[in-house]
Formats: sequence, C-alpha cells, structure tokens
Amino acid sequence: MSREDDLIYIGHMLDMTRKALAGLETKSRLDYDADEILRMGLAHIVQVIGEAARKNSPEFQSEYPEIPWRQIIGMRNRIVHDYMRVDEDVLWEVVRKDLPALLTYLENTST
Repeated sequence: MSREDDLIYIGHMLDMTRKALAGLETKSRLDYDADEILRMGLAHIVQVIGEAARKNSPEFQSEYPEIPWRQIIGMRNRIVHDYMRVDEDVLWEVVRKDLPALLTYLENTST
C-alpha cells in the first residue's frame, strides 16, 4: 500500500470524525438517549472510522503511535461483530471525549 492510499483512509477518518462532532454540537446526552437514529448514525460513523483505520498500512500506523489504532479498530470490531452488546455509554464517551483528540491527531497526519 502506498502513502497516498494511507492518506486517503486518513481523509475518510477525518471526514467521519468531523461529521460525528458536528452532529453532536447541539446535542445533549438526553438527546442521544432519546434518539435511536442518532445513536445508530454515530455507531455507523465510528464503525467507518475504524474500518478506515484498519485499512492503513502497519508502517503508516507505526509512524503515528499517538493515534490509538488498536482501540479504534477494536471499537469497529465490536460494532460490526457484537452489535447487540454495544455499550451506549462507551459510544457516547468515544464520540464526546475521544474523537476531538483524534481529530487533532488526524489533522496533523494529513499535512
């Protein structure tokens, strides 16, 4: 895989991270709990972020150890393979607390 390919996947991760954060800008935890479509949409976005992370080459991943690749891919695996047991509290925390930091890391990798 070329560096160009890796950067395409980083671009996907960036786009999805921005969408998740924009989608929650005006939302509270009560909004999240009350809106099944919002929860499903965020789960899908996190899944796509994880799939794009999974597609990055091991060499690229090792260049950016500050990105929690294993955790991102692990969250994707949980959503895809064990979707009945996705913890809504964990998903909320990932989007609210982890994605803002991920956005910063991703912006630094794409420059």
